[in-house]
Amino acid sequence: MRLSYFYTISAMHTPPSGALSQAWHRFPLRSEQAWLNILLVALPAAALLEIMHASPLWIFAVAALGIIPLAGILGEATEVLAEYSGPTIGGLLNATMGNATELIIAVIALRAGHIQVVKASLSGSIIGNLLLVLGLSVLLGGLGRQRQTFSRTAAGTNSTMLFLAVVALVMPAVFDLAVFGNLKPNGDILQNLSLWTSAVLIVIYGISFIFVLKTHATLFAGERSGPATTPRRSRGSALLSLAIATIAIGWLSELLVGEIGPVTKSLGMSEFFVGVIVVAIIGNAAEHSTAVVMARQDKMDLAMSIAIGSSTQIALFVAPLLVFISVAIGRPMTLVFNIFEIVAIALSVFAVDMICSDGETNWFEGAQLLAIYVMLAVAFYFVPG
Repeated sequence: MRLSYFYTISAMHTPPSGALSQAWHRFPLRSEQAWLNILLVALPAAALLEIMHASPLWIFAVAALGIIPLAGILGEATEVLAEYSGPTIGGLLNATMGNATELIIAVIALRAGHIQVVKASLSGSIIGNLLLVLGLSVLLGGLGRQRQTFSRTAAGTNSTMLFLAVVALVMPAVFDLAVFGNLKPNGDILQNLSLWTSAVLIVIYGISFIFVLKTHATLFAGERSGPATTPRRSRGSALLSLAIATIAIGWLSELLVGEIGPVTKSLGMSEFFVGVIVVAIIGNAAEHSTAVVMARQDKMDLAMSIAIGSSTQIALFVAPLLVFISVAIGRPMTLVFNIFEIVAIALSVFAVDMICSDGETNWFEGAQLLAIYVMLAVAFYFVPG
């Protein structure tokens, strides 16, 4: 099956909805949510630990575990609402709400002044989706199989969009080095450059919807056929789940962010490492399981779209949106990343492009991607705070 770029947009964190859900329902994706829901016990546990003034490490760990199933519930509620909205609005809704968990955590961290953690979590999400999520998917999907195939055209489209996003994220740092000779905020000039760059990214993100859903919609008609489906539950139920999950994620994120300082100090970690590895994994955990499930079912097109498309959306939508939010709340953040993050992102994109070039994968290529991720994670650990 040839996947369209629409899957890159609407399947980043939650499966396609509306007309596209007719095809999607052939591939059951929500079975993994059942075991994730076991982690909901972390919510009362986190409340109890907070009341007892327990160790910051315990509060941090339990809050992190609690966010994982809530992200899945939020995604499922968004999917149901999108089924009521039709393919166009449904796709926009899925794509916009797909990274709600990361946005909530990031905004709370920005308010608390943890700008380094926020920027590190952005680069960590891009790297983690490309190496950890895709690596696990390729490795576990390839076990017991000689090879798995996927659409080179779809993977190439995703990679091109990701390359565009990476260029936009790298340019402010290149400008900073070329003009000022360092990688520091450097006042209004870098802030204005980041705002303009963010505006361009959000515009091209919006234009991508016009391309897929309007001007070139006929190219993707093959994925939109199928019998009509009835939404699995009511709109009111989905809205209630969405509201409760959002509030709970916000509360747990407050606990999580509030303990970053004590936890990093007690474990000898930098805030940079916590952001680029720990926070990035927490925000994407629910989606990770979906990509792996698809790969195990030999649906590598979907697994590729989820992993690569997620990185694209982080760069095209989440990062620029956070730049505008940071200015609005009085905690201005630029798109200047440190040189290690830039190199790590570039190497990740290069590695995935090599994997995607022949239209097929095997388990050993997944192991190679995971090896790169582990090496980068170790290096991130030793980067001074």
